[in-house]
This record gives sequence, structure tokens and C-alpha cells, in this order.
Amino acid sequence: MEKYYFCGRKTINMHTREEKLEAFGRLLDVLDTLRVKCPWDKKQTNESLRANTIEEVFELCDAIVNDDKKNICKELGDVIMHVCFYALMGSETGDFDIADVCNAEADKLIFRHPHVYPPKETLETSKFAEADTSEQVLQNWEQIKLKEKDGNKRVLSGVPTALPSLIKAYRIQDKARNVGFDWEKREDVWNKVREELGELEAEMNKDDKENSEKEFGDFLFSLINAARIYGINPDNALENTNRKFINRFNYIEDHSIKIGKPLTEMTLNEMDKLWDEAKKKEQ
Repeated sequence: MEKYYFCGRKTINMHTREEKLEAFGRLLDVLDTLRVKCPWDKKQTNESLRANTIEEVFELCDAIVNDDKKNICKELGDVIMHVCFYALMGSETGDFDIADVCNAEADKLIFRHPHVYPPKETLETSKFAEADTSEQVLQNWEQIKLKEKDGNKRVLSGVPTALPSLIKAYRIQDKARNVGFDWEKREDVWNKVREELGELEAEMNKDDKENSEKEFGDFLFSLINAARIYGINPDNALENTNRKFINRFNYIEDHSIKIGKPLTEMTLNEMDKLWDEAKKKEQ
């Protein structure tokens, strides 16, 4: 009886290396066929596929947050398909193919992990050949990237401009930290948070919209910095709060539907009581 891991079904044994390579080759074959025979696939370009790719990545993120193994498997397939599709279009223009993509990534990983793949002594990365902790690995990672032939020329140049602002702020701060630009004592960050909050309050009290927006950004940036220093991922934290709010608000709305009283006709006090009920049910 064949043993395999299919989306949503676990078995004792995973696929063999040969089976994995065969499955990857099958996906490439299917894409080759669709590119020739399917009108939709035939007309796709890098630009037209971009929005779909972003959507697929967010769907994968949703599945990960929900710890939905079946959909993680499914959405990973969609993301891999997009990677292969871009590589296929690259091969059509003669710029690169999936082998170039895989080899370039493997070469990059080897170069950035000198503590696992000892480099020749002549390479500049030889001084990073020892890393006993994940913290050391991260610090070495950013410095090694600056030494790559086609790598980032500046520490922050590797942060994608299209990243959502909250994630971008976290990545900017994290990259700066990896080259030593950080608070000496983590509790010192709270002075900065309080300073930025005070400046925000002052501008808001003046009803100065333009400066209030600037100071609000500074305050958020300082708060994200505090989260990072204390080992909290602010994006995950905010997403958990978003979901918590949705669940509690849905509880209020479900009650309003049940009693036939629209939310717009409920008092704030009534909604607060239901909100507290929802909180208790979470415990």
C-alpha cells in the first residue's frame, strides 16, 4: 500500500527523495502544458500574475495563523506554482529557468551559512565560520549579505518597499539591530515610547492633523521597536487582537440577530455587557 502525505492526511512515512523530485517534475510538466494549451495561462505576464501571487501568499499566511495543516499544504502548492510559473516565463525570454532559481538559492544559502558550510580561508566570510546561537547567525547573516557579489549594497536596501508598513518597520529595526544599532538596555526603549507618546498627544491637542500623523507614525515605530526588543512579533500580536475583536463583535452581532434587535438600536451599555460575556467564554 502506497504511503504518502496528502493535504489533510498524515501517514507514518513521508515521500522518498525520488518521489519528491518526480512530483516536482510533474508540476513543471503540467505548467508547460497549461502555458501552451490554456488561454488564461498563455496570456499571463510577470505583471499580470503579481497581484495573484500576493493574494496566494496572504492565503498561506491565513492558513498558518489558523494552524490549518490541510490548507497550509494547499496554499503552499499555490505559492510553489507561482514560483515555477515565473521561472517558466523567465525561460521563455532566455533570462533564467527553474534550475537557475534553485541553484542561485542553494548557492546563496551555502554562502550565508559558513558555520555549516566552512568556506575557504581566502573568503571574507571565513571570520563568520563559527555561530553557536541563532542570534549569532542573524548578526552574521546581515554582514555576509553585504559581501555578496550581487547582494545588498546597504543594510536596509534588502527591505522590500512593498511590504506592509508594520512588517516593514519591524524588518528595518531588526536589520539595524543585526549590525549593532540597538538599545544597550532593552528597558531604555520605554523612555522613547513615552517621549513619542507625549509628542503625539501635544500635536493632537493642537488639532494639527499633519503633525499628528507624523507623530503617530513615530509613536507606532517606537512601539514596534519595544515589541521587537522584548521578543514579540508585532504583526502576529496585532493579528491575534484583530481576530479576538472579530470574534467578540460577532458574538454581539449574533445576539442582536437572535433577539431581532439591530446593532444600531442597541445601547453601548448593552453591547459592553455582551462584549464581557464573549471575553468570559474565551477563558
